[in-house]
Amino acid sequence: MQTAYTVLILLMLVGVSRLLWRVIPLPLPLVQIAAGAVLAWPSLGLHVALDPELFLFLFLPPLLFSDGWRMPKRELWRLRGPVLTLAVGLVLFTVVGAGCFIHWLLPAIPLPVAFALAAVLSPTDAVAVSAISQNRLPTPLMHMLQGEALMNDASGLVTFKFALAAAVTGAFSLANASLTFVLVAVGGLAVGVALSWLVGRFRLWMIARGWDDPATHVVFMLLLPFAAYVLAERLEVSGILSAVAAGMMQSWLDLLPRQTSTRLLNRSVWSLLEFAFNGLIFLLLGLQLPDIVEAVASHATSLWPTLLYRGLEVLAIFLALVALRFVWVHSIWRLSELLRYWRGKDQLSGLPKARSCWLLTVGGVRGAVTLAGVMSVPLLIAPGADFPERDLLVFIAAGVILLSLATASIALPLLLRELPKRSDDRHRGEVREAWKRTAEAAIHVLEAEELGAQQDTVQDAAQAALATELKARLMAEYRHQLEVFNDSAEAQALALQMDLLERRLRLTALRAQRLELYRLSRQHQIGDDVLREVLAELDLSEANLGSVK
Repeated sequence: MQTAYTVLILLMLVGVSRLLWRVIPLPLPLVQIAAGAVLAWPSLGLHVALDPELFLFLFLPPLLFSDGWRMPKRELWRLRGPVLTLAVGLVLFTVVGAGCFIHWLLPAIPLPVAFALAAVLSPTDAVAVSAISQNRLPTPLMHMLQGEALMNDASGLVTFKFALAAAVTGAFSLANASLTFVLVAVGGLAVGVALSWLVGRFRLWMIARGWDDPATHVVFMLLLPFAAYVLAERLEVSGILSAVAAGMMQSWLDLLPRQTSTRLLNRSVWSLLEFAFNGLIFLLLGLQLPDIVEAVASHATSLWPTLLYRGLEVLAIFLALVALRFVWVHSIWRLSELLRYWRGKDQLSGLPKARSCWLLTVGGVRGAVTLAGVMSVPLLIAPGADFPERDLLVFIAAGVILLSLATASIALPLLLRELPKRSDDRHRGEVREAWKRTAEAAIHVLEAEELGAQQDTVQDAAQAALATELKARLMAEYRHQLEVFNDSAEAQALALQMDLLERRLRLTALRAQRLELYRLSRQHQIGDDVLREVLAELDLSEANLGSVK
């Protein structure tokens, strides 16, 4: 029962921390870390012992799957050059540079272990950056950070596992590691794509037989990242890349017919899961902080001087990571701008080169993936032998996460202070064009159907008149949609005014329906099953109306 109580307390704190974040001007991860540290205070005494393998398996697959699902694929392809240099080149540059620096600064950490620590410090968290910047980053820079965060989660953690294996076995060959890296990466991607495709085909088979219950399909989606991870690991390829590939593949397969309810439920469930898991990771970091501090200072004669010294070491490692990132970003940005100039293309962001480089540098915030990776370091390197400096590794990773979040919270608003809010004109234009095209397609289909109805000589006259009236009503709605997305400002203003009035009337009618439904239920004129079914339809209709001011 104690475990169940602990889980419920942590889930409650995830929700409470979100409310506190509304009034405290700090990034949500920092608020959650602080909440976990308060809970671990000796007077409260909440303690959670973490199994490293279980931590890695429980948290990473769904988070990486969700990142792959959410990533805009078209933008990722357009910016593939800068994204790959950040996600792969920068990771390797960081592993070598930061690994050597960590080993030089802390000789007690063996070089393979230092490389493993540098690798796990490579992944970035674009969600935290988006929350801090409040969507003011230029769109190309935000897409670059999103693509980097998606890809370097995989490249950084795969490199981390190789370095960890070298630390455990004591053997390492660059040629063999490079070949194995390619095979493991390609194999992981193939497993994720294949399994996700098979699940999509299975869902189509279920739908064809009328088995389209949304809850069943969502359960399969929840199990898919874990299945992709486990299957890939059993085949000795990358489970991390398999989870990412499964998410990207499933975002294409999610457009199955007759699955509107499933998609609505699926998005809600995954939003909840992602929020809860990200929050739990940072709460667990806060809960571990007292134990981490105690373990780091356990062999010292005095606590505070030791913590100050260790804190300065963490600061030095963080500054080294920032310097390495800035050098790489500045070099790649200069090369990219030069290539675009030769090809006659516009600049990537429209900002000065120095500001763009600093935005990308400060935007490299470390987050949940770094913490989950370092927590997966084994407790023992061999039977009866502790992993070298494991507590110090966790302390350094936690310190780098805190420093990167704090730095981004201060520096990003300053760098974005004089910039206007990000313009989404291109996105809004594409949305308008999509609505216009879909409305035109619907009108054309209805017109064709109307002609077919007129040519049907055996059709009953009353039914034909009813069908014509209904089709005219539908076509009027689609023509109204065309007016809403017309290019004329006056036509748009009039159409939007009519649309707002109609939505208000519909909302008033829906609320009256709901009150009448409640009255019928209170008077026992309908049963609970009827109440739930009708209420679900009314709620969906109201959700489709959106917010009405």
